[in-house]
Amino acid sequence: MAKIFDPYFTTKPEGRGLGLASAHSIIAQHGGHIGVESELGVGSTLSILLPVADSMAVSSETELPKPKAGAGKVLVMEDDSRVAKALVRILESLGYECKVALDGAKALELYITALNGGNSFGAVILDLTVAGGMGGKEAIAKLLELDPNVKAIVSSGYSNDPILADYEKSGFLGVLAKPYGVQAVSAVVSGAIANGAS
Repeated sequence: MAKIFDPYFTTKPEGRGLGLASAHSIIAQHGGHIGVESELGVGSTLSILLPVADSMAVSSETELPKPKAGAGKVLVMEDDSRVAKALVRILESLGYECKVALDGAKALELYITALNGGNSFGAVILDLTVAGGMGGKEAIAKLLELDPNVKAIVSSGYSNDPILADYEKSGFLGVLAKPYGVQAVSAVVSGAIANGAS
């Protein structure tokens, strides 16, 4: 029970341990709380508490600003292939060309190849937590050694990680919180490429 919301903790042989961790993160990002009560052999009850909205819902007629079209290459480091595909789809719809790495070691390899070939990445999106591999914290340190001008964005579904609160201190120019939305991806990636924090 103490580990039920921990990333990668699972009791299932085929499990990844991300379902309840993701639910916890999303609910926390909305100022809520998720709790669990369980009795062996009887079952479990999950309780979700969300705050009441301060104001009326935004009218469906309210127009959101158009996402910024982009250009250039973006390196996506994400160990969940479904999340990577979704992010690549968003980036490509905005006009970016993408390469995907499943961990930090592969991301470094792709970055070095592009840098040496004179066709470097305009931005790099690094997943903070990678199961069984190099995650974003270690990868950004190595990328900064290779290229002090790397334009990196940290990505995570865990809102309570200290790196997200002080991402610039680790060398990142922006934060992308999971789940991704087109508006957020557009703003953060274009901001990083323009070398401004988002």
